[in-house]
Amino acid sequence: MLQNSNAIANLAVKDLDKAKAFYEGTLGLKQVDDMGGELVVYKSGDTFINVYHSQFAGTNKATAVTWAVGDRIDAIVKSLKSKGVTFEHYDMPGLSLKGDIHVGQGMKVAWFKDPDGNILNLAGER
Repeated sequence: MLQNSNAIANLAVKDLDKAKAFYEGTLGLKQVDDMGGELVVYKSGDTFINVYHSQFAGTNKATAVTWAVGDRIDAIVKSLKSKGVTFEHYDMPGLSLKGDIHVGQGMKVAWFKDPDGNILNLAGER
């Protein structure tokens, strides 16, 4: 039923202006809509990310968005780190940490958080 439809990620934030600075300035996403200062829509590849104001911002303790970046993961991590992004380090079976990238099982993965603590992820290949 939904296999041919794009999915849209929804990220709750406390401060929309701070979120806009991060998603536009740091991540380089392009804003495509603004709904009354309560919701900003960004385009990412063929999909969209809704960033919206919510009192529940930062309560999700799991990965909220993953970008499939292929062999560009090393360059993207380096670029984001130069912009002040701090990467998360997790102890995960089957993965070893090489700098800020978890490596193993034919993949490379890096996690970081937005200003509200939403966990974001880059997934690449070795």
